[in-house]
Amino acid sequence: MTSYLSPDEIQQVLDATLETGLADPALRSLLFDGIMLRYHSTLPRLPAPGQQVHADLNAMNRVERLVDGSVPLEIWLRNAVAQTTEAAPLAVFQRALDDVARQAGGEPDVLSGAPAPETKEEIVHRDDTVPVGFLRGGELAATAVARIKVPPYEGGAPLQPNGFPHSGTGWLVAPSLLITNHHVVNARTGTGAQRPAAEPDDLRLQAQHAHARFDYDTDDVETEETAITELVAADAQLDYAVLRLAAAPGRPVLHLANKALSLVDGDYVAVNIIQHPGGLSKRVALRNNLVYEADEHDVRYFTDTRGGSSGSPVLTDDWQVVALHRGTRRVENVMFQGRTTAFVNVGTQMDVVMRHLEATTPGVHAEIATAQHN
Repeated sequence: MTSYLSPDEIQQVLDATLETGLADPALRSLLFDGIMLRYHSTLPRLPAPGQQVHADLNAMNRVERLVDGSVPLEIWLRNAVAQTTEAAPLAVFQRALDDVARQAGGEPDVLSGAPAPETKEEIVHRDDTVPVGFLRGGELAATAVARIKVPPYEGGAPLQPNGFPHSGTGWLVAPSLLITNHHVVNARTGTGAQRPAAEPDDLRLQAQHAHARFDYDTDDVETEETAITELVAADAQLDYAVLRLAAAPGRPVLHLANKALSLVDGDYVAVNIIQHPGGLSKRVALRNNLVYEADEHDVRYFTDTRGGSSGSPVLTDDWQVVALHRGTRRVENVMFQGRTTAFVNVGTQMDVVMRHLEATTPGVHAEIATAQHN
């Protein structure tokens, strides 16, 4: 990989930075907040604000990730989004952030298909309250979700010179089995044809050297990581991977819905995603995330995610998993809550994953099925 954004896209980000006043040297520290000091302190300092931002963007655009696994350009863009209120530059920053986050996570392209109809407006006026037990159920479900870090290998050895870990999200599907996306374990940067595939032996090594961190709910409390010992099942097409933990973490597993999610005209279905966006502490996208459409293979929904959210569980209001979140699909002329949206998120139906496991790795399927019925 040579860069995340094209020169034209970098220019658009630069123009948006100048337009919003974020090129002011006094604000540079805000844009670099969260980026390793020993990296950004090495960037050259220039007298002209516009030249400084351009130089910063170009430098970060050439860095795949730092030694802690973070992507400096992604963090910079996230900070720019947080500091921007004007619609036009905000859209530029957000679009660039989404592109960088997807490439950094190795998220595969999801084909757009035919233009989609608009979401019916009347769903906004339905009763959206839930029992208070919904919150308790969500808190329990969150204990099964972990941040995953996967180191890239090539030719049987750690990838050099930029073999820094890739982040994703995983969750317990059995007491010692964690499920995530195949592209998370693949640990390669890029999208579509630009995304390399790890060789099978390297893929297994990456899984064996990965770690899961449960209870990473805040940066204020340090929690131990759990080693992963084996890749027990995976499929690149369905984009899932099942990993065995060195020790069962002793917490309830997430339960799978007993059938695929289906949607007919007029249906109102909310989904919730527990995730580790950008490899950061746990966040939850709750209920204001309606299912847009579903078919026998995929569920598509209006839910906020970021790079690092790949592999998250997509849950209904009873906290059962209906899909494995894997990526984003760009759309046109789609309305949600009175505004157009440029994308919907996509997850693989868990019913499809379980049927594939039953056909290809029946022992793993049986272990999961037993856990689901306990």
